[in-house]
Amino acid sequence: MASKENLDLKIRVGIVGGAGYTGGELLRILIYHPNVEITFVHSTSNGGRLVSEVHTDLLGETNLVFSTDYAGDIDVLFLCVGHGHAKEFLSQHTFAEAVKIIDLSQDFRLTADASFKGRDFVYGLPELQKDKIKAAKNIANPGCFATCIQLALLPLASQNALTSAVHISGITGSTGAGQSLSETSHFSWREGNISTYKIFNHQHLNEIKQSLGQLQPQDLSSLHFVPYRGNFTRGIFITSYLQTNISLEEAKKLYADFYAAHPFVSISPVNPALKQVVNTNKCILHLDKVDDQLVIISMIDNLLKGASGQAVQNMNLLFGLEETTGLHLKAAAF
Repeated sequence: MASKENLDLKIRVGIVGGAGYTGGELLRILIYHPNVEITFVHSTSNGGRLVSEVHTDLLGETNLVFSTDYAGDIDVLFLCVGHGHAKEFLSQHTFAEAVKIIDLSQDFRLTADASFKGRDFVYGLPELQKDKIKAAKNIANPGCFATCIQLALLPLASQNALTSAVHISGITGSTGAGQSLSETSHFSWREGNISTYKIFNHQHLNEIKQSLGQLQPQDLSSLHFVPYRGNFTRGIFITSYLQTNISLEEAKKLYADFYAAHPFVSISPVNPALKQVVNTNKCILHLDKVDDQLVIISMIDNLLKGASGQAVQNMNLLFGLEETTGLHLKAAAF
C-alpha cells in the first residue's frame, strides 16, 4: 500500500509503444495503480483504436484509446520501444526536464550510454541501487535475462566470492522475443521445440558484468551463459553454478541477509517451478550445494520483473511511494 502521506499523489503517465507486449503489461498494471492517471498511450500503427481492441484481455477494463500525439503535461514517460529506438525517439521529441523517463530498451543501460541529450539515466535494478533510483530523474530499466542472472549472483559478488567460472543456462518464453513474428517466435516452429542462441555472447552479459563489477571490482570470474528458447509464452528459468568453499548454510544466510529489505525477492527452501513467478513481479531463488558446486536457481516473469513490473517498481521509488504499490500480483496456481 502507498504510505499515508502519498495517498493523494497522482502521477500523470504517458506511454510510448503501448501496443507491444511490454506496453500491454504496463497498462494492465497502471490502470489499477492507485496513484496513476494515464494521460496518453501512443501507437503509430493503432492511432484512434481502443486499447482493448489490441490488448483484448482489457475489454471491459478500460476505455483508453491509442493516440498518435504526445502530451507534454505528464510526470513520467515510459518508453516501451525496441532497442535503438529510444535514442531515436528522444532525438526527435523534447519533454520538459521535470518529466521523468523510464526506458525499457537497452539504449541507456551501460555507463557509456547513460547520458543523452542532457539526461542522465540510472540503471534501474532496485536490489542493487535503490537509493540511487530514488534520487534519479531517468531510469534505464534492466533486461530480463540480466535481471534474473544478477539477482542470482549479486550476494556472492558482495562478498568477492565470484572467483571461479560461473556456468549459467537459462530458458525464456517466446514473449521475450517481442511481438513481431520471426521464424524462431512463430508458434508452429516454437511448439514442441527448443534451441540455443547467442551462446556466450548474449547482449545482456555487458550489463550483468557492469553490475557485478560494482560489488566486486577485482578478480571477477568469467560468465559462461547459454540461453535457450522455450516452447512456452512467458517466464525465465536460470540455473547458475560455480565452484566455491562457501557452505550451503553460509550461502543461505548470505542470500537471506542480502535480500531482507527487498520485497520482490523470495528464497524458496524447496526446488521451485516457473509458474510460481509467472504473472508476478517476484524473483524466486533456490540454493543447493553438490560436492564443491554451489547451485543457484533463479526465475522471473520476463514481462513483469524482467520488464514492465520492474518499470513500475522503479516509478514507485522515483515518486516516493512504497515500491510494491500496484504490484501485488498473484501467480496462477495451474
